Amino acid sequence: MNIGQLSRLSGASARSIRHYEKAGLLVSSRRSNGYREFGPDAVLRVQHIARMIRLGFSLEEIATFSPCMFRSESTAICPDALAAHQEKLADIERQIAELEARRARLIETLSHAAPASLPWRRVASAKRG
Repeated sequence: MNIGQLSRLSGASARSIRHYEKAGLLVSSRRSNGYREFGPDAVLRVQHIARMIRLGFSLEEIATFSPCMFRSESTAICPDALAAHQEKLADIERQIAELEARRARLIETLSHAAPASLPWRRVASAKRG
Protein backbone atom coordinates (compact mmCIF):
# COMPACT_ATOMS: atom_id res chain seq x y z
CA MET A 1 0.00 0.00 0.00
CA ASN A 2 1.18 3.55 -0.58
CA ILE A 3 1.62 6.19 2.10
CA GLY A 4 -1.82 7.71 1.47
CA GLN A 5 -3.53 4.36 1.96
CA LEU A 6 -1.48 3.69 5.09
CA SER A 7 -2.40 7.12 6.41
CA ARG A 8 -6.13 6.50 5.86
CA LEU A 9 -6.06 3.00 7.36
CA SER A 10 -3.88 3.83 10.36
CA GLY A 11 -5.22 7.30 11.16
CA ALA A 12 -1.71 8.78 11.15
CA SER A 13 -0.69 11.61 8.88
CA ALA A 14 1.64 10.96 5.95
CA ARG A 15 4.08 13.32 7.63
CA SER A 16 4.06 11.22 10.81
CA ILE A 17 4.54 8.05 8.79
CA ARG A 18 7.58 9.55 7.05
CA HIS A 19 8.90 10.61 10.45
CA TYR A 20 8.48 7.08 11.85
CA GLU A 21 10.25 5.67 8.83
CA LYS A 22 13.12 8.15 9.16
CA ALA A 23 13.46 7.15 12.83
CA GLY A 24 13.82 3.50 11.77
CA LEU A 25 10.52 2.38 13.27
CA LEU A 26 8.84 1.63 9.97
CA VAL A 27 10.20 0.06 6.79
CA SER A 28 9.06 0.58 3.23
CA SER A 29 10.30 -0.43 -0.17
CA ARG A 30 10.25 1.77 -3.24
CA ARG A 31 8.17 1.24 -6.32
CA SER A 32 9.66 1.83 -9.76
CA ASN A 33 8.15 5.33 -9.67
CA GLY A 34 9.96 6.07 -6.39
CA TYR A 35 6.84 5.98 -4.21
CA ARG A 36 6.94 4.20 -0.88
CA GLU A 37 5.33 0.78 -0.62
CA PHE A 38 4.30 -0.51 2.81
CA GLY A 39 3.35 -4.05 3.73
CA PRO A 40 0.05 -5.04 5.36
CA ASP A 41 1.62 -5.14 8.84
CA ALA A 42 2.43 -1.41 8.62
CA VAL A 43 -1.09 -0.35 9.67
CA LEU A 44 -0.88 -2.10 13.03
CA ARG A 45 2.71 -0.97 13.52
CA VAL A 46 1.85 2.70 12.88
CA GLN A 47 -1.10 2.44 15.27
CA HIS A 48 1.16 0.94 17.96
CA ILE A 49 3.77 3.67 17.45
CA ALA A 50 1.08 6.37 17.73
CA ARG A 51 -0.33 4.74 20.88
CA MET A 52 3.10 4.65 22.49
CA ILE A 53 3.67 8.30 21.61
CA ARG A 54 0.34 9.17 23.27
CA LEU A 55 1.60 7.32 26.37
CA GLY A 56 4.57 9.69 26.44
CA PHE A 57 7.32 7.62 24.86
CA SER A 58 9.72 9.26 22.45
CA LEU A 59 10.61 7.70 19.11
CA GLU A 60 14.05 6.93 20.53
CA GLU A 61 12.48 5.05 23.44
CA ILE A 62 10.08 3.19 21.14
CA ALA A 63 13.03 2.08 19.03
CA THR A 64 14.43 0.21 22.05
CA PHE A 65 11.26 -1.81 22.62
CA SER A 66 11.18 -5.51 21.94
CA PRO A 67 9.68 -6.58 18.60
CA CYS A 68 6.91 -8.31 20.55
CA MET A 69 5.34 -4.87 21.05
CA PHE A 70 4.40 -4.88 17.38
CA ARG A 71 3.13 -8.45 16.98
CA SER A 72 -0.34 -8.25 18.47
CA GLU A 73 -3.47 -6.23 17.88
CA SER A 74 -4.03 -6.29 21.61
CA THR A 75 -3.38 -3.22 23.72
CA ALA A 76 -1.85 -5.50 26.35
CA ILE A 77 1.69 -4.65 27.32
CA CYS A 78 4.29 -7.04 26.04
CA PRO A 79 6.14 -8.57 29.02
CA ASP A 80 9.45 -7.31 27.60
CA ALA A 81 8.16 -3.72 27.66
CA LEU A 82 6.47 -3.82 31.06
CA ALA A 83 9.48 -2.28 32.82
CA ALA A 84 9.63 0.57 30.31
CA HIS A 85 5.94 1.33 30.90
CA GLN A 86 6.42 1.22 34.67
CA GLU A 87 9.42 3.57 34.41
CA LYS A 88 7.42 5.97 32.21
CA LEU A 89 4.58 6.00 34.76
CA ALA A 90 7.04 6.71 37.58
CA ASP A 91 8.57 9.53 35.53
CA ILE A 92 5.14 11.07 34.88
CA GLU A 93 4.27 10.81 38.57
CA ARG A 94 7.55 12.59 39.46
CA GLN A 95 6.72 15.34 36.97
CA ILE A 96 3.23 15.76 38.43
CA ALA A 97 4.63 15.98 41.97
CA GLU A 98 7.19 18.56 40.83
CA LEU A 99 4.51 20.64 39.10
CA GLU A 100 2.24 20.48 42.15
CA ALA A 101 5.12 21.63 44.37
CA ARG A 102 5.90 24.51 41.99
CA ARG A 103 2.24 25.47 41.93
CA ALA A 104 2.08 25.48 45.73
CA ARG A 105 5.22 27.65 45.94
CA LEU A 106 3.77 30.11 43.41
CA ILE A 107 0.46 30.30 45.27
CA GLU A 108 2.32 30.86 48.53
CA THR A 109 4.48 33.59 46.99
CA LEU A 110 1.49 35.30 45.41
CA SER A 111 -0.59 35.09 48.57
CA HIS A 112 2.05 37.13 50.40
CA ALA A 113 2.80 39.56 47.59
CA ALA A 114 -0.45 40.19 45.72
CA PRO A 115 -3.76 41.74 46.73
CA ALA A 116 -6.70 39.39 47.19
CA SER A 117 -8.51 40.87 44.20
CA LEU A 118 -6.04 39.66 41.59
CA PRO A 119 -7.42 37.14 39.06
CA TRP A 120 -4.82 34.47 39.93
CA ARG A 121 -6.48 33.95 43.29
CA ARG A 122 -9.83 33.11 41.69
CA VAL A 123 -8.18 30.77 39.19
CA ALA A 124 -6.15 28.98 41.89
CA SER A 125 -9.24 28.58 44.06
CA ALA A 126 -11.33 27.23 41.20
CA LYS A 127 -8.67 24.67 40.27
CA ARG A 128 -8.42 23.39 43.84
CA GLY A 129 -12.20 23.03 44.22
